[in-house]
Amino acid sequence: MVFVSCEKQKPMDKVVNDALSFSLKQYKHMADVMKDKEDLLPRTLDTVGNLVTAKSSWWTSGFFPGCLWYLYEYSKDGKIKEYAEMMTARIEKEKNNTGTHDLGFMLYCSFGNGLRVTGNKNYIEVLLTGAKSLSTRFRPKIGCIQSWNSRKGWQCPVIIDNMMNLEFLMWAFKSSGDSSYYKICVSHSDTTMKNHFRPDYSSYHVVSYDTITGRVEKKQTSQGASDESAWARGQSWGLYGYTVMFRETKLVKYLNQAIHIADFMIDNPNMPQDKIPYWDFNAPGIPNAKRDVSAAAVMASALIELSGYVQPELGKKYLEIAETQLRSLASPVYLAKAGKNGNFILMHSVGSIPGKSEVDVPLTYADYYFIEALLRYKSLSKK
Repeated sequence: MVFVSCEKQKPMDKVVNDALSFSLKQYKHMADVMKDKEDLLPRTLDTVGNLVTAKSSWWTSGFFPGCLWYLYEYSKDGKIKEYAEMMTARIEKEKNNTGTHDLGFMLYCSFGNGLRVTGNKNYIEVLLTGAKSLSTRFRPKIGCIQSWNSRKGWQCPVIIDNMMNLEFLMWAFKSSGDSSYYKICVSHSDTTMKNHFRPDYSSYHVVSYDTITGRVEKKQTSQGASDESAWARGQSWGLYGYTVMFRETKLVKYLNQAIHIADFMIDNPNMPQDKIPYWDFNAPGIPNAKRDVSAAAVMASALIELSGYVQPELGKKYLEIAETQLRSLASPVYLAKAGKNGNFILMHSVGSIPGKSEVDVPLTYADYYFIEALLRYKSLSKK
């Protein structure tokens, strides 16, 4: 995969505005396709390019409506708002789902953005009910929210992705005044910081705990190249999660953790020139290994926010990396052609290579964090 250096010549504000305009058109087409698919949300494409949809209970269900809310915020297009409301409503029943740790992705990306953008107070009940459901997965003996349910070899698995669902509970704390949400988030963050990270600040994907003693029983990497490898999207989840936790708590330990993770990724010798990571920093076959656009989109969004919390020189470095990532993502190498790619925005994401699932395809969460990063960058230029 070749980096398109000529893209660097385009002014950054034009890169951002062109990408947002394109995203709006693609997702309006996607919403037209989805409007008659009752209770379904877009997920990805299959190996021959057919649209793969998911029910509301699938962990990615909130990203499509979340994208629509972001695009409505950008465009003030009434039709996009109508679609955003329609797709968001398809997920409401998940507010009672206590069988998943992903309610932040599912509800906060959809209803949370809808509330933030429109002030629709009907969304508050959905979110508070969902936060209560998510909190039932907190295991006091361990100090973490349980991710997947128990299975062979794992009594209480906790995945690094779970850091992404804490923003939802911090919202619930601020909205309800219930301090138990704050305590859960801090406990989960502290326990994850202690057990998920290696001395170089790379992280394991899965840490499983003994439910009786609360001690670590296994450290593994389910979606990465090996247990000791640095699965790229997992590193991005951690970076984003600790950046959010610093924003919400102002606890410097979380800022320091985010900085360490960012530096591990940025300074990694296997980070490509265009700053779109391989699917794993230790993937076999580098430099011919698959890239993971979703890891880059999450990382870019996190770095833009993190750049505002650190010393100016470091902030400039982080912002420059995010700019390079956005330029790369908005280039023909990764950005779809109009009306193609199943109306998804970005190409070349990786779900799980070990699981032979969603390899080198578009993914809704890559699009979501790309749009978010574009809007975050755009808001910086207004300051």
